[in-house]
Amino acid sequence: MKRTLLLNPPSFQDFDGGAGSRYQATREVTSFWYPTWLCYPAGLIPDSRVVDAPPENLTVSQVANLAPDFELAVLFTTKPSFQHDLATVSHLKEKNPKLLVGLVGPQVSILAQESLAAGPQVDFVARREFDYAITEVAQGRPWDDILGISYRTNGAIHHNADRPYVEDLDALPMVTEIYHRDLTMEHYVIPYLRYPYVSFYTGRGCPSHCVYCLWPQTFTGRRYRVRSVGNVVAEVRRSLELFPQAAEIFFDDDTFTADGERARQLSREFRALKFVWSATARVNTSYETLKAMKEGGLRLLVVGFETGDPQVLKNIRKGATLDLGRRLNKWCRELGIQVHGTFMVGLPGETRESIEASIRFACELDPDTIQVSLATPYPGTEFYDFCRDQGYLQDDDALVNGSTGYQQCVVDYPGLAAAEIFQAVPQFYRRFYFRPRYMARAALVMMRDPEERRRLLKEGRQFLSFMFKRRQCQETPVAKGKRCP
Repeated sequence: MKRTLLLNPPSFQDFDGGAGSRYQATREVTSFWYPTWLCYPAGLIPDSRVVDAPPENLTVSQVANLAPDFELAVLFTTKPSFQHDLATVSHLKEKNPKLLVGLVGPQVSILAQESLAAGPQVDFVARREFDYAITEVAQGRPWDDILGISYRTNGAIHHNADRPYVEDLDALPMVTEIYHRDLTMEHYVIPYLRYPYVSFYTGRGCPSHCVYCLWPQTFTGRRYRVRSVGNVVAEVRRSLELFPQAAEIFFDDDTFTADGERARQLSREFRALKFVWSATARVNTSYETLKAMKEGGLRLLVVGFETGDPQVLKNIRKGATLDLGRRLNKWCRELGIQVHGTFMVGLPGETRESIEASIRFACELDPDTIQVSLATPYPGTEFYDFCRDQGYLQDDDALVNGSTGYQQCVVDYPGLAAAEIFQAVPQFYRRFYFRPRYMARAALVMMRDPEERRRLLKEGRQFLSFMFKRRQCQETPVAKGKRCP
């Protein structure tokens, strides 16, 4: 068995692009997800090690110094960080010329040929779910026998047949064991979650057909494959043993409530464990499911409302309506479930009027917190194909700022330029958070809950700093080729 390094490589300062992040960028408020995907093969390969460079604040040279200790290195890469990651591979090989290096992640799953062609220093890539493919490489199996990898042979790039999706998720190791072995939980923070938190998946894939969503279209598929209730409960118990300081567990499935009956079963089992948890949900979640989840210890739901415009909602094939969003938000308020609402600007069919409708809808719903993102056309998604085919992609399609890692808008629509979409993000935040109603509610929460007070004050300071940097950038002439954060 090869001594294996599983690496989330360094790139931009505070860049949250690891194997667990839904979109890869430096956030307005510091955020780091666990490198969950890398921890599965780490649990299958004896004597492996996971290194998560961004939250550890490791430099490329510090990571490269690890290379002599390993025979195989596997890096999780993304479209925004790809060129940085190729440079890291070169540094690793300078320190250890015999090191085998592979790349994993949605970028190389969709663009395997292009990725290998652009990076001759890379030995192979593993496409889609890579748990067992990487394990077999580490075992030393002949590469032509390993499903799901692409590599060079006789001067040409060869693609083995796809590996089927993992069906028996219970057979995979518990990632929280690897978190405890290799990571420092206090380095991981998500603004809307209690600190410190633990997160893991209870299932893979998503049955929804949203045109923009990266993971189901490029990596995990559009079928919800789940772990057994007993297996999930066992990892919760183990997490509580390993991390007694954890303030919360987050179930980071694409849609935890995709199977309502299973969500209710899990919630019933969670009651006896008496722990605080949060999860993801769609607006069509039933009241029965919400009630069972609350009774099982649920604190917060992350809900993708996305837009306040009915036509844009249809364009993105969300399978939802504004009224369903209103209903879910009302039920959560009645049950005492907090809501973190996520919205996007720049989706297909976006106009100035639809952006205004989204801002008004968010203010009407009045969730506890919101997140506003630029709609990002990742290769392999229907959204990317739409923008490319219609000529809406900018010539410079870098998804993040080359200096800071902050999101950039790369979509120009007729009548709505990329610059306007970009400026809609801070406008959206200001209109929502600087309302008297929100500020009064936040003040009341901070008076009642010291933990929430610390969290909100820290998040507020970081957010105001980000807004100040944006304003300074807008008021100062920007050098050609540069963009605001």
